[in-house]
Amino acid sequence: MFHFVAETQTDGLKSRNRHRTFSHRLRHRIAAPAISAVVALFTQTLTTTPLKAQAADRPNIIYIMADDMGYSDIGCYGSEIQTPNLDALAEKGIRFTQFYNTARCCPTRASLMTGLYPHQAGIGHMMEDRGFDGYRGELNRHCVTIPEALKSAGYRSYMSGKWHVTKTIAPSSFAEKHNWPLQRGFDQFYGTIHGAGSFFDPNTLTRGNDFISPFADPEYTAADREDETYYYTNAIADHAAGYVREHPSRSNPEPFFMYVSFTAAHWPMHALDKDIEKYKGKYDAGYAAVRNARYQRMIELGVIDKESTVNWAIPDDWMNEEEWEWDKRNMEVYAAMIDSMDRGIGRIVAALKETDQFDNTMICFFQDNGGCAENYGRGGQGGPRAKTPSLPPVPNQLIQPDMTPKQSRDGFPMRTGVGSLAGPADTAIGYGKAWATVSNTPFREYKHWVHEGGISTPLIVHWPSKINRPGSLENTPSHLVDLMATAIDVAEGTYPKTFHNQNPIKPLQGKSLVPLFTGGSIERDAIFWEHEGNRAVREGDFKLVAKGTKGEWELYNIALDRSEQNNLSAQNPQLVKELADLWQQYAERSDVLPVSPPRPGGHSQTMNRKQMRFHLKGKETLATSSAPFIPNRNLRVKVVADIQGDGSIIAQGGSSHGWGIYVQNGEVFFVVTRSGKRNILASGITPKGKTTIEAELPRQGPLRLRINEQNVPTNMRPGSLSEQPQDGLQVGQDTGGAVGNYKTPFPFSGTIDSVQIDLK
Repeated sequence: MFHFVAETQTDGLKSRNRHRTFSHRLRHRIAAPAISAVVALFTQTLTTTPLKAQAADRPNIIYIMADDMGYSDIGCYGSEIQTPNLDALAEKGIRFTQFYNTARCCPTRASLMTGLYPHQAGIGHMMEDRGFDGYRGELNRHCVTIPEALKSAGYRSYMSGKWHVTKTIAPSSFAEKHNWPLQRGFDQFYGTIHGAGSFFDPNTLTRGNDFISPFADPEYTAADREDETYYYTNAIADHAAGYVREHPSRSNPEPFFMYVSFTAAHWPMHALDKDIEKYKGKYDAGYAAVRNARYQRMIELGVIDKESTVNWAIPDDWMNEEEWEWDKRNMEVYAAMIDSMDRGIGRIVAALKETDQFDNTMICFFQDNGGCAENYGRGGQGGPRAKTPSLPPVPNQLIQPDMTPKQSRDGFPMRTGVGSLAGPADTAIGYGKAWATVSNTPFREYKHWVHEGGISTPLIVHWPSKINRPGSLENTPSHLVDLMATAIDVAEGTYPKTFHNQNPIKPLQGKSLVPLFTGGSIERDAIFWEHEGNRAVREGDFKLVAKGTKGEWELYNIALDRSEQNNLSAQNPQLVKELADLWQQYAERSDVLPVSPPRPGGHSQTMNRKQMRFHLKGKETLATSSAPFIPNRNLRVKVVADIQGDGSIIAQGGSSHGWGIYVQNGEVFFVVTRSGKRNILASGITPKGKTTIEAELPRQGPLRLRINEQNVPTNMRPGSLSEQPQDGLQVGQDTGGAVGNYKTPFPFSGTIDSVQIDLK
């Protein structure tokens, strides 16, 4: 395997042969009909769309995107994490200092791929249909993807990595794959359809149009890999490098477009031991010290201005001394994930150099949102890995279906919570708010929000044949919507007015960045954002931003106050009105309205947030909108029931998030499900007849369960739920997704006299 570090490359005969074997398998995998189809398409393109220049005059285009990383997380933007390959690209290229994404993974991908704002492409939120065109959870047919648009310019297209722009992750027919990569313009694809998952055993892993198991994949074996252990970051990079190597022999003289979509450094924090060891002790000084060091380096590098930023302090009470050894490990793993990604990018660069394609390839690196403050896997009490597996191993051929696997392949149950050291395949943990604050130095807020911390990303552009200002900084505000326009420009292609059986295509929203590569300028329109009710517009130096659907508008002069500390809205009401009107016009023409609509069944905006006590009985049902609003709240339940057999006494939520009390084989169970992981407290008590059950899910501390005044001992600490379950609440049955370990609808045998729920 080639290891590219800055401008130095080393290799051995075994590694070189290994690459050739992998590339050979990739090259000869395509069936003759597929090749014929490509030839026919290209022939048609030549006869119907004259190319403006020979292929050799137009560059290859590679867009590389990282996942859930902050503005300061790579070396050339201030980080202590070693990213020599990205740093080398920055040294010979351009670093943009005010480039923006959309604050969340799938809207960003939709915007990148289409050159539209995400609602215009149909993905204003996540992968679900909320009943409005801007919130369908699928790329619509009034947009084209970059590979679809570049077909007319004779480009071949490859993709390796995370897709996440379709809700169809378990198709029952080929037709349901209409928004999978090969059906949206790519010629080859290796990666995941879903948005997150294990790095050692990813779900929805796909080659072409077919799911594959990483442990039974004849096309990518241990002999092909940098490390014998399968690791998704490495697999993404290796396939991308393979596409680069095979391209000249198959497609000459066509140029190519390649989209490399890493899942690093999204939770769960998974990394190889050798990479984690590299960062052991690196974060002993604590959150504030690391943030301060980054801030100083960023000023020295020029990516921020000391006069317009504030390195506000991380509060002392964010540091929990009892949890510190555990939490600094999370950052060590996070750093290892980024380090591994950078080495993978180095292997892609090495492949370009080997095949003499490096000088005429435009490489762009950026991130999908800011650092992630989500509490995934951090609640409750965890512990060390068991000495021996307690579950049967998973067969190599099995396709692992879950975002968070129920176990590792070798039979170890998943571990979360304080005390479970992140890194191995049997852990599922995020790095949390404090480290996300470090990642976003020196900006406010995080992924989800549209303050600078949620939407600011590095952009490195490297293109030796075109860029005449290597190592320079570019301060022009820019956005992901600009990358389609840039690709069309450098490819000398044509953005279509109709596509997909003559469907009208929405106009491009971005501007080509090419003039900036040689020191020119672009006429910048206003830039807009909306996600989960968080709204913003930037025009010139001024940015209007609000949190949530009911949040007040805040006004900032970004040129003087990029850390957004000095709200100018009270002093400039007229400017607030003008920018708010501008945002409203954007929202009306771009399918943003209604802002953050509720999910089917009445979610989101109409949640029952004020009611803190509920009295239920019999077989009552509460829709999600009227059920107890439980995120980050203490939950207490008291049930009086006549138990005559098994069944669900009460259940709120489903298989991803929820809680419930049920009887199975005569025994009472209390279950809390977080991010797909069930925490089941077995009482060991088998009551019959009139029974009083008291249960508590505290924000912190162990679960509590008391049956007929008998306490059930436990140290299980799942923590409160971080989001509202999508399913509602049911008494006496569970007809939605199963919260507990049973088959729905699991009706209760007996009568339920009363249920009291108290929130705090």
